[in-house]
Amino acid sequence: MTFLSILCALLIEQLKPLRADNPIYAEIKSLAMRMETWFNAGHANHGRMGWFLMIGALMVPTAGIYWLLQHYQLTLLAFAWNVLIVYLTLGFRHYSHYFTSIQLALSAGDEATARTLLADWTKLDTVGMEASEIARIAVEKALITTHRNVFGVFFWFLMPLGPACAVMYRVAEYLARAWNEPEHMRNEAFGQFAARAFYWIDWIPVRLTAVAFAVVGNFEDAIYAWRNFAQRWQDEAIGIILTAGGGAMGVRLGTPAETAARVVTTPDLAVDDSDSESDILPGEEPGARALQSTVGLVWRALLLWMLLLLLMSGAVFLG
Repeated sequence: MTFLSILCALLIEQLKPLRADNPIYAEIKSLAMRMETWFNAGHANHGRMGWFLMIGALMVPTAGIYWLLQHYQLTLLAFAWNVLIVYLTLGFRHYSHYFTSIQLALSAGDEATARTLLADWTKLDTVGMEASEIARIAVEKALITTHRNVFGVFFWFLMPLGPACAVMYRVAEYLARAWNEPEHMRNEAFGQFAARAFYWIDWIPVRLTAVAFAVVGNFEDAIYAWRNFAQRWQDEAIGIILTAGGGAMGVRLGTPAETAARVVTTPDLAVDDSDSESDILPGEEPGARALQSTVGLVWRALLLWMLLLLLMSGAVFLG
């Protein structure tokens, strides 16, 4: 049932992708804002309380409905519930139109349009960006978004509570951003627990995604970049995804401005004589072709996950 649920949800999303600004997400965002308003008194413990209440308010009914359907052996309804939850928690095509449009614009040499699209997608200031920087940021955004909206959801959906765990993952990911990234929340203690909780929730999925990228890409370069450069990002998870993904494609991702310190921009230049080769992140500068490579990498990784899931499901079915 797990494999078929994911497969059906993926097919439905390909035909009818769920908009990122849909009413269900809007309600969850509104609830998160109310939780922050109600509980934020400047202490980390209040953030912990708000986080558990928010997660519980969404996990408990999801798990309860699934348990009832299973308990009364309503198999088809339980299957439909699984498909619905996976469809709602997946985000494989939420932002794919931005990525595709940026790829087409860069291929046509229309950097102005690519800058505008990237600004709309990432909310960054893209004025004056060169094509290589536009491509780099688009690739990085795509890899991180795909992990958090697809592969992380897959992992947690395979856990015993199934749909409830998928909901937990997506909500925890959103709270880690919503309670830490906005300007008024960056120095608040309220969001510290949300960030730490998601770090541990995402610890295994991040590494499985990186392994998948390595297996379906250039394995040696992916592992080398992961082992030697991932720790140079402030966010370890992002460092793992970008170094493994970039290494798998032979593309250099990350900049010193993003605290990937000592990552240089030319393969024959080391930062200093003491570290030499270990300071050189392998790969080429990203360009329009890197976007096409990213699409291929993501689809191959997705097929790998689905193949492994099919084999696991077959093994369970055969006893």
